[in-house]
Amino acid sequence: MTPARHNVHGTAIVLGTAGFLVTGPSGIGKSRLALACISAARQMGHFAALVADDRVDLSMEQDQIIARCPASIEGLIEIRGAGIAKLETVPAAVMDWAILPVSAPFDPRMPPENEELPLPFGRSLPIVRVPIENGVHVLAALRALLPEKLGF
Repeated sequence: MTPARHNVHGTAIVLGTAGFLVTGPSGIGKSRLALACISAARQMGHFAALVADDRVDLSMEQDQIIARCPASIEGLIEIRGAGIAKLETVPAAVMDWAILPVSAPFDPRMPPENEELPLPFGRSLPIVRVPIENGVHVLAALRALLPEKLGF
C-alpha cells in the first residue's frame, strides 16, 4: 500500500546526510536560503541537493518523514526576481529538521526551546531558526547551530 502524501508549502534539501524542510511564509527567502546552503556545501566538497522547491510531498514511511517532489516542478527552483532555474535533485529524502528563516528585528530575540513544526499526519520536525540577513553565511550559521547533526 502506498503511504498517503501530504503536499506542503516549503523547500526540501539534503546537506550531507541530513534532510531539511525549509518553511515559513511566502517571500521570506526559503528558496534563497536553500540555494545558498546547497551552493556553499558543494563548494566545501560536501554532498548537497534539492528535493523540492515551493511545494513538497511529505509521507510517513517506516517511521520516517520522507520528502518528495511533485512531478510538475521536479528539478526546478525559483530565484525570486530572476526566474526559474534547474538544479540537481534527489528523488526523495528523510527529513530530520525544519529550518525557519528569520530576519531582524528578532522578536523574540531567542527562539522558543524545543520548537517544532507540526506536520499534517500528526508528527513534527524540530525547528532551527536561521538568520537571513545580508552578510550572514547561512550554512555557517546552520553548522554552528547543529554541529553534530548536519552530516559533515
